[in-house]
Order: sequence, then C-alpha cells, then structure tokens
Amino acid sequence: MDLQVVWYVLAGILILVGIAGTVLPALPGLPLVFAGMLLAAWAGDFQQVGWLPLVALGLLTALSVVIDFLATAVGAKRVGASRLAVAGAMLGTFAGLFFGPIGLFTGPFLGALAGELIHGRQVGKATKVGFGTWLGIVMGVVLKLGLAFAMLGLFALAWFL
Repeated sequence: MDLQVVWYVLAGILILVGIAGTVLPALPGLPLVFAGMLLAAWAGDFQQVGWLPLVALGLLTALSVVIDFLATAVGAKRVGASRLAVAGAMLGTFAGLFFGPIGLFTGPFLGALAGELIHGRQVGKATKVGFGTWLGIVMGVVLKLGLAFAMLGLFALAWFL
C-alpha cells in the first residue's frame, strides 16, 4: 500500500473523530478536524490545498475554541448560574457519556441543576439555571457542528478547485 494512502486514511479518521468530538465533550472536535485536513494537505504536498485555505481553516478552528468556552458561560450567566452550576454542567456532560445519547442530552442539565441545589438555590431557580446552562451547551454544539461543516466545505472547495 502506498504511504500517501495511509496518510489520507489517517486524515479521514482524524476528521471523523473530530466531527464526533463536536458533540462528545471528551474530544477536541474541530482541532482534530483541522489536524486531519492539515495532514491531508501535507500528504498531497499542499498541491490541492494551499496555505490560504489552511489559514482560513485555522481561524475557524480558533473560533470553535472560543465558542466552546463562551457558549456554556453565556447560557449560565443569562440565568444567573453559580460556579457550582457550571461545574455541575461540565461534570454532567462527562457523566452523560456513559449513558449514550440520552445521557449526553440530559447530563449537562442534571449537573447544572445539582450544582445549583448544592449552592442552596430553590428547586424552581435551580431548574431555570439548569435549563439555561444546558441551552448554552446545546447552542455551542450546534455552532461547532456548523463550523465543522463549513470547514469541510471550504476544504472540499480548495481541494477540487
């Protein structure tokens, strides 16, 4: 097998794992997508994809990291979440990994709710904070998925044009 094919297969795996990482919190989603694209460009001696598209892809990757940090914080702040709620949402997200899609969907909410209850908030306020924090995480995932597909489109355009 040609070594270049091995590099392309590895690049494809990195991209697929990166796309999964936009939903799974344990994986650095778009940085892995970018690494896969950079590897594919390198494997092709940068003939199909040059430096300009790679810079644009790098900037989109940096934007995704900012979105990752801000989405939860903005959702939490809008509803007056405590630090325990944000920490609970993160822990709930990781715990949700073990319960499949339902866990990924409900884990952040339950974690934020638990954090607020530990903080001493009433159930009604804690539920509102849990929902706001969860909504921030969901919006972050949606934005990162949009960026992932924009990156794929940009890479495909650069590759084929």
